[in-house]
Amino acid sequence: MVENNNLHKRMGLFNLTTDQMEKLHLATLDILEQVGVKICEPEAKQLLQEAGARISGDLVKIPNWMVQQALQTAPGKILISDRTGKLAMTLENANTYFGTGSDTPYTIDIETGKKRLSVKQDTINAALVTDALENIDFVMSMARASDVPGIRSDRHHFEAMTLNSTKPIIFDANDRQGLLDIIEMAALVTGGRKELTEKPYIIHYSQPTSPLVQSKNALEKLLTAAEERIPTVHAPAVLCGATGPVTTAGALVVANAEILSGLVVHQLKSGGAPFIYGGGTPPLDMITTICTYGNPQGAVGAVSLVQLAQYYHLPSFTLAGCTDAHIFDQQAAMEAGFNLLISGLAGGNLIHDLGYIGAGTTGSLEYLVLCNEGAGAVKYLTRGVDINPATLALDLIGEVGPGGNFITEQHTMDHFRSQMHFTNLFNRNNYKNWQSAGSKSLGESANALLKEILKWHEVPPLAPEVEKKVKDLARGRVSRKQKLA
Repeated sequence: MVENNNLHKRMGLFNLTTDQMEKLHLATLDILEQVGVKICEPEAKQLLQEAGARISGDLVKIPNWMVQQALQTAPGKILISDRTGKLAMTLENANTYFGTGSDTPYTIDIETGKKRLSVKQDTINAALVTDALENIDFVMSMARASDVPGIRSDRHHFEAMTLNSTKPIIFDANDRQGLLDIIEMAALVTGGRKELTEKPYIIHYSQPTSPLVQSKNALEKLLTAAEERIPTVHAPAVLCGATGPVTTAGALVVANAEILSGLVVHQLKSGGAPFIYGGGTPPLDMITTICTYGNPQGAVGAVSLVQLAQYYHLPSFTLAGCTDAHIFDQQAAMEAGFNLLISGLAGGNLIHDLGYIGAGTTGSLEYLVLCNEGAGAVKYLTRGVDINPATLALDLIGEVGPGGNFITEQHTMDHFRSQMHFTNLFNRNNYKNWQSAGSKSLGESANALLKEILKWHEVPPLAPEVEKKVKDLARGRVSRKQKLA
């Protein structure tokens, strides 16, 4: 007998057992208390010392109870809006969202197919395309603009993103002043600091320096984000065999110690401020000496950190949709396929780096278009099967009976859009129809779709006076301290 209720279980992946996570946690606590981390910023050291940490120069040893206290005050749920103030992402549990990566020095030109230095227009294009792609949920700059002053590149990137997409933005800042300028730019968009804090559409991204160093620059930004109550992710990239042990377990301990020590500082500055756990432990290839993005060892480390975030009841940040291939080819497609699926199955909240090729050095918008399709498939796969009276369709099956068909039934019309998965890119034609449509390869289809988006997609503009103020701040024409009237 079938009861009249919904039965819905999400498909998932569990890489670590509870016992293994407990061992990693205890090992991390031991490192923090017995080995310590290097803290290179005076205010952070003072906060830690006053709270009870042991300090010798820049070396800080953090007792277990301080870590537990920080874990208790950090929120387990963070709400992120879009540029208009509408709720866009709920960061908790296994809610999964996909986005691009940031600051690639090179870009694959969409006209020539050749690799070249990135320029600001590439960040604009990436934002526009991201805004149009239905399965990409947040924006990162994708390109590091070589045609703007380096000291203000972070402001230019943010301007390009916020003017050319309404989706949430994850951004990095060159320094504390850059962070404050970007917060001011975002506040102009939302109507004020209070509105930005209540409905943030931005997330700040920073990194510790592996192994076990919290740099002055990173800590200044971490403290500022905490004080301003801007959601922040403090994400290490521990290289297995270089900046961390070659073993995945050892690299995870280093990464976890860096994240948790950052969390302690963050929560000491402003208890309850929104903090996102995450990062990666990619291996250093011992033959080529590159940091590999497609190696399965890196995927194991990434999903393990997602599980540790869930163990700590914190939102998570991880990576997928990236490859070590230097062109959009079969290797790129295969590596994106498996790492998108693995990160999605693990339940990572914020999955970034979609569109990265060349081991994180190059952005490819054609590859991003492919990853959008992959993200859509992962979202479909991980949602599981919705079982209820409407989807079971027992009365309909009885009416149609043996030997009938369902294609003309109203039930089919009512439910096929929600039950089936559709694609804008992959071939679903027979051979004859595929030939008639031009016999396009996947890469050709991605390039054609990309050009259509860039030609036709429009983003609702900001008010002219707001747009002008954002541009003025990006270019340094007016300082934060001046009245932006």
